[in-house]
Amino acid sequence: MRAVVQRVSQAQVSVGQEVTGKIGRGLLVLLGVGQADTDSDADYLAEKIVGLRIFEDADGKMNLGLGDVGGAVLAVSQFTLYGDVRRGKRPSFDAAAPPQTARRLYEYFVEKIRSMGLTCETGRFQEMMQVQLVNDGPVTILLDSTKTF
Repeated sequence: MRAVVQRVSQAQVSVGQEVTGKIGRGLLVLLGVGQADTDSDADYLAEKIVGLRIFEDADGKMNLGLGDVGGAVLAVSQFTLYGDVRRGKRPSFDAAAPPQTARRLYEYFVEKIRSMGLTCETGRFQEMMQVQLVNDGPVTILLDSTKTF
């Protein structure tokens, strides 16, 4: 499972003209599910993301987590994180999980974040979405449950 985590001062996701998720200060998480991913991959990423200390404390050091700053999560599914362009210029998505599996693990991830007492807004799985965000920093972290990077 892969995630691109961006610290934001605000973010929202829309499907057509409908806003499906909106947060103020917090983290935008673009989440991709791979073929071999399981609940434990989602658990690992959820716990890692909630525990990330990437918000500044009173001394200006990245020392605070989501809970410390009253932040929220906006989780958006993004299978293209598994796009492979090593053999050409058109991405192959063979490593991405099939939609049924990906949906279940995406929803499991969202519920895991919520079970930790945080607000977690969402996009709409398998829909064309428009994401708007205001990067704070910018701070962007790449995570992979297999610890590839």
